[in-house]
Amino acid sequence: MLEEKTTKKQNFLAGAAVLSLATMIVKVIGMFFKIPLNRLIGEANYGYFTTAYDIYTVLLMISTTGLPVAMSRMISEARALNNGKQVRQIYRVSLMAFLSIGIIGSALMLIIPKQLANMMENPNAMWSIFALGPAVLFVCYISACRGFFQGQGNMAPTAVSQIIEALCKLFLGLGLAWLVMNRLGDGPLAAAGSIAGVTIGTVLSALYLFCKTRRRTRELSRAEGQARPAGETLKRLLAIAVPITLGAAGLQIINLFDAATVMNRLINAAGYTQERADVVKGVYNYCQTIFNFPCAFIPCITIAIIPAITNSLTLQDRRGVRSVQNSSLRLMGLIAMPCAVGLIVLAEPIVALLGGYTGANLTLATRLMAILGVAVVFNSIVLMTDAIMQAHNHAVIPVVNTLIGGIVKVIVNYILVGNPDIAITGAPVGTIACYAVITVLNLIAMRRVLRRNAPKLLPNLWKTTIAAVLMGGTTWLAYWGLGRIGMGRAVACLGSIVVAVLVYVVLIIVLKVLTYEDCLLLPKGEKIAKILRVR
Repeated sequence: MLEEKTTKKQNFLAGAAVLSLATMIVKVIGMFFKIPLNRLIGEANYGYFTTAYDIYTVLLMISTTGLPVAMSRMISEARALNNGKQVRQIYRVSLMAFLSIGIIGSALMLIIPKQLANMMENPNAMWSIFALGPAVLFVCYISACRGFFQGQGNMAPTAVSQIIEALCKLFLGLGLAWLVMNRLGDGPLAAAGSIAGVTIGTVLSALYLFCKTRRRTRELSRAEGQARPAGETLKRLLAIAVPITLGAAGLQIINLFDAATVMNRLINAAGYTQERADVVKGVYNYCQTIFNFPCAFIPCITIAIIPAITNSLTLQDRRGVRSVQNSSLRLMGLIAMPCAVGLIVLAEPIVALLGGYTGANLTLATRLMAILGVAVVFNSIVLMTDAIMQAHNHAVIPVVNTLIGGIVKVIVNYILVGNPDIAITGAPVGTIACYAVITVLNLIAMRRVLRRNAPKLLPNLWKTTIAAVLMGGTTWLAYWGLGRIGMGRAVACLGSIVVAVLVYVVLIIVLKVLTYEDCLLLPKGEKIAKILRVR
């Protein structure tokens, strides 16, 4: 029995590791895409790019958030019961639901791009919205395939498809943006050209997953078990997916409304011109891109833990449930805490080097980045606690908590952004308020509904928090010291990051952040435990 539990947890950690590696590659590629893009087309045109993405994200959340989680849970249950035919049935029913939503989403972006851009009070984003329209349909198909494999504990197809998308975005997106800027000198069209690279990437990713999925579904047609009726499967799928989708889509719709509100308040209350509002909004959007980098690693863990927890619950293995949850929280802390502190301490050199900002825009970006660094912690906890409750079939609670947090964000932003002395700085403050409220509500809810199965947050995070804070102090001293001896900003920043990594690794060893059980689940775990002196 112990061996079986260890294997399940190994699968969870292996899946999280595969997705984390892929995410790291994708994010590095994304940096090579977005940093030159911002400089190539300028802050205002980069704002058009992100406006299209804001709308795309809403449609994406509606189409690809709840259904993959529902697929993953249901497929994990069917596999635990050795019902291969039901796995195939779940995929077929889910695919039809995905494609239906994808057709509607793509049609909206292709037919009414001008109206959508005007709704966002950013008319020049029209061409970017149009160029991104077809991607919704293909991403829906991609999400169906990813959910199919994730439910079986196979994260490799998801990882490969993500890298395909990222590479197309880098080479085709930047290439098209450069071509338009050099031939036509049209910023809005150049932003649309960069978006077109994203769309082409989804097409190629979909083709790859089509080949992988077709092979696997043929194998399942000969599997054991009995498939349930399609109507019953669809009903259960929607019962799980709809609450999750409402929560995610609800927050994205609020974010979409909030983005329009920010522009409106900057122009009509803070006294900004349209041109200046476009620039500061573009700076804020770029800081959000950096903020999203560490946060993007957390879904790698949540995607892996949902089928792992579901499998343990199906087999009534409550000890296995708690073990997976605690390990996932420790892993989250190892990633989120140092990233948050690093963004706060090194905010100025990071935005200067990556964004190329100088003068007033550098001062603004530094302030925005430092505030968003705090939000990394709360956002990471929200993602983890949402996934844990969803795995326990309590998907409605995160929906309600998310909507409450979203409303708080809109209110805070409306008040602060409209103040000329605060303006765009109020937007990241609203982000902190949003995720802090959701965090508190989620923790209260977990203690109430999960009871003994509720994970302990502080016991799993206090060591990484102390390590991150000590690392942050050392990093600041290293950056200040390197600057004092005449090192340039780039050398000082990179040097302090190296110091930060070394100090953090030492502190992890000294504080014994990883448990002996965690080490045994890693490759050559006994040697790692011996090196770290973990018992």
